[in-house]
Amino acid sequence: MIAGDRGHNLWKAYMKTWADLGLDHVQFNMVDDATLRAAQREPEKYQELIVRVAGYSAHFVDISRKTQDNIIQRTVQGLG
Repeated sequence: MIAGDRGHNLWKAYMKTWADLGLDHVQFNMVDDATLRAAQREPEKYQELIVRVAGYSAHFVDISRKTQDNIIQRTVQGLG
């Protein structure tokens, strides 16, 4: 989503919106949903994949399936 000029402009607009709203906390996972789904299928290959979860970081394969699915759902929403 953030590759190239279009992505760069989307990212800047997204960050500006957060700042304009006065929000002081935001967290990002810079991984695509395909990688996250692959980690669900073959967790042994993704032991070092770390994601942000509600204010803390965790190894993706160590969190519950429900939380994994929630992170994937948020990932596919995209920026534009």
